[in-house]
Amino acid sequence: MTLHRTHRQPFIVGIGGTTRPGSSTERALSRALAHAEHLGARTQLFGGQELAALPAFNPEIKTRTPQEIAFIEAVRNADGILLASPGYHGGVSGLVKNAIDLLEDLRADDRVYLDGRAVGCLVTAAGWQGCNTTLSALRDIVHALRGWPTPLGVTLNTAGVSLFDINGNCTEPAVQQSLEILAEQTLTFAPQPAVRRESNALIQHPA
Repeated sequence: MTLHRTHRQPFIVGIGGTTRPGSSTERALSRALAHAEHLGARTQLFGGQELAALPAFNPEIKTRTPQEIAFIEAVRNADGILLASPGYHGGVSGLVKNAIDLLEDLRADDRVYLDGRAVGCLVTAAGWQGCNTTLSALRDIVHALRGWPTPLGVTLNTAGVSLFDINGNCTEPAVQQSLEILAEQTLTFAPQPAVRRESNALIQHPA
């Protein structure tokens, strides 16, 4: 399946990971972003290291660190978002939720919060229950921020299995395919779509 750019180059921001380098969450997110790049998108990853550098969100504090400014500006300019979280005790991790809370700074934008943007949701957890409850939470958050969750949400059960090799490549073809579809849908449903699906000749035009 091939997708071609028909307008300007879309910008996709990936948000997610854990404090552990090389986590399954961040590797899965990186593979989805890599596919978006293959399809012609510009991408930027805010992984565990970048998210850990963000101070705890405090709505009473109006000043922002350089790391916070870089994150806010990237999301502000994004055409689509890939949002990934591990499932911690049945919900979104504090690290990821803190970054999401910082998006309150977009409340006064003309395009408020994630308004009109496609958001692909991805969850890794040690068990299907944690996968499913966390995916539901992510989708609810996206709705609250006025974004559009993509039809596909990817859940990866990492209990007792390794889905990625030492270089971060996915070792399971079905998982890789799901991550690619997630990236494709995020691009296809972006507010100014820049891709055409060759398999069914569907062309997306700007509104």
